[in-house]
Amino acid sequence: MNSSYSITTRNLNLWYGKFQALININLNIKNGIITSLIGPSGCGKTTLLRCFNRINERYDYVRTAGEIKILGKNIYDPDVSLIELRKSVGMVFQRPNPLPISVYENVVFGLKIHSPSTELKRPYLDEAVEKALTEVGLWDDVKDRLEMKATDLLLEQQQKLCIARLLPLKPQIILMDEPCSALDVDGTRAIEELMFELSGQYTIVIVTHNMAQARRASDECIFMLMGELVEHSRTEDLFINPKDPRTEEYIEGRYG
Repeated sequence: MNSSYSITTRNLNLWYGKFQALININLNIKNGIITSLIGPSGCGKTTLLRCFNRINERYDYVRTAGEIKILGKNIYDPDVSLIELRKSVGMVFQRPNPLPISVYENVVFGLKIHSPSTELKRPYLDEAVEKALTEVGLWDDVKDRLEMKATDLLLEQQQKLCIARLLPLKPQIILMDEPCSALDVDGTRAIEELMFELSGQYTIVIVTHNMAQARRASDECIFMLMGELVEHSRTEDLFINPKDPRTEEYIEGRYG
């Protein structure tokens, strides 16, 4: 596999019962950039995103075939640990979902589950909290309120906290499923700015219904339609000079 790719899929298919939601998906997602998945509702973009950390498999009626390599390893190999995979591939959801505990305990929650207890001395945890909250631009806002309930934060701050919660586990890929859909204009701008700051250090894949967001906030763009990958290119190229007429119809608002 080319080391410049974080994610590759080969002939990836997925069924919800008898309904085929993904059809022969072949793609390469580059390291350290922001890649957006766009397309009309029901086209398969969220299903594809959720394949990358195997979260679809929580449902027993889901069946997959084909190959997904994350950082060069097929995630369907029998020796793959789902716990380790989900440490490497973090996920942020549409609505902020902080745990109803303190800001501090939210950030260290994953560490306490995954790390040997010998590492979990208070100075180690304090450092992890400050580093993660600084990285998402939240430290100055909450450093004097670390014991406050996380659900009392503003929605934008809650979403930043959900991203911060991933970082102590040292993920290499961050999946974002419409992370701004519950936010106002200012909150959306803040999360997009954070994505830019995190890109390079992390590979980010974002599902968005907002084509303006895809255009301004991603390096590459993947257009999907009815479970198929129609086009994948540099975002600027896809919007200015799409190769497939279906892409052109979608970005011009003729359907979807």
